[in-house]
Amino acid sequence: MSLFARKSTSTATLEVEEAVSAPVALAPAASDDSFESSVTFEELGVPRDLVQVLNARGITAPFPVQVLTIPDAIAGRDVSGKAKTGSGKTLAFGLPLLMATRTAKKRRPASIVLVPTRELANQVADELAPLAEARGLWITAIYGGVSMSRQINALRQGIDIVIATPGRLNDLLERGEMSVADVQFVVLDEADQMADMGFLPQVERILKQIDGTPQTLLFSATLDGAVGTLVRNYQHDPARHEVASDTQSVDSMEQRFIGVASDERIPVAARICAGATRALVFVRTTHGADRIAKQLAAEGLRTAAIHGRLSQAKRERALAAFSDGDTPVLVATNVAARGLHVDGIDVVIHFDVPDDHKTYLHRSGRTARAGEEGLVVTLVLPEQMRDVAQIQKDAGLDLAIVPMRVDDKRLLDLKAWEAPAGLVWPSGGGSSSQGGGASRGRAPRSATNRPAGRGAVRAVRHGDLEGTPRQAAGARSGRGRSTGSDVAYTRRRP
Repeated sequence: MSLFARKSTSTATLEVEEAVSAPVALAPAASDDSFESSVTFEELGVPRDLVQVLNARGITAPFPVQVLTIPDAIAGRDVSGKAKTGSGKTLAFGLPLLMATRTAKKRRPASIVLVPTRELANQVADELAPLAEARGLWITAIYGGVSMSRQINALRQGIDIVIATPGRLNDLLERGEMSVADVQFVVLDEADQMADMGFLPQVERILKQIDGTPQTLLFSATLDGAVGTLVRNYQHDPARHEVASDTQSVDSMEQRFIGVASDERIPVAARICAGATRALVFVRTTHGADRIAKQLAAEGLRTAAIHGRLSQAKRERALAAFSDGDTPVLVATNVAARGLHVDGIDVVIHFDVPDDHKTYLHRSGRTARAGEEGLVVTLVLPEQMRDVAQIQKDAGLDLAIVPMRVDDKRLLDLKAWEAPAGLVWPSGGGSSSQGGGASRGRAPRSATNRPAGRGAVRAVRHGDLEGTPRQAAGARSGRGRSTGSDVAYTRRRP
């Protein structure tokens, strides 16, 4: 038996709301940054065939979330894990999942992984595909906005593990094209985001159709509110592990808050991007993404934009060029704040100040992933001081907002400059200059100052969800134009 698991995506839109309720008690937290262990995957109970695949990919030592959760999951316990994006959650649930999954009947998968976005579904499938192949298991990703007929054909061939967004999975269940009655292993990944996006009723509708009591692993950045209700209703005496605190997500990042005048945001951003290998620039609106991408391109930078109004083909091309290094600067709306995984993003720029500290952390988390270092820069207009002060307070930060002009030499290497503490913007506005550098209003165009070219990266080249629930429902129902295949076969099941 071989493996099939290749996907394509489409655009859909959602708005995010936060759910709040009572907290869930956890075991003492383990820090990704301070944790050092000589434990091997084999010592955790992972069989040799899977360890060999991991070693071939250069993965030789488990991360904290894996050390804490894998033994309980292998032992058959339900697990509730509090862990940030980029902490190694996929293998934490993926390895026990692959060990527990058996060959399934057609249209009746043995295991399911529920995720909030198609982008994350692709990422999980890409991560687990080589391991599933070693086990002779068939795996695919299912989500809205692409051809349902291709997904139905895949299920008819027989799928052992389905990685799905709740909306499209419910569509298939309602059409009678698949059943979850035989599911023995369930993973709920990024459960907090599914709650924020209003997906929990659909998640519960799926879980109620499972016969018996499947082993359930749940991972989330928070375990309170609606997620806590999910834990209580659908997990039995779960082992609870915490691998992140409220402020831990920013520990491995160098963070700078730069005060700028409105007419200098573009040249300042361009000057920062010019010193980066890959720079991800976050803006608030789709129109702003296109406009700012054009303005940065006019400053001599190879730039692309990604947002929910782009066609799927254009989004894939933009992400491919960014991950390959052909386009070192990507301007994005919050569509890329969750789930986008591109190795080697060394700078994240908040061109538009995020709405709150959660958005700040989610955007910022695109760099400094899995223990790597990264730089996060927030451009602050004078009238945004109060908003930034609140974001810093909620994120546990205390960093000065330092005014800089485009000719400030510190912009070329913000990591080397240590940001002072204290939320203070000196009187006089954005006029602090260290002399020299680029001319006012224009970033350097020389080849030596342009972002580096290709680099060795792995990326998921697909989109995410943004916008309104009505638009998202349209995508889930299959309305709109399909832009590509959601699965590709290596060979058919005999």
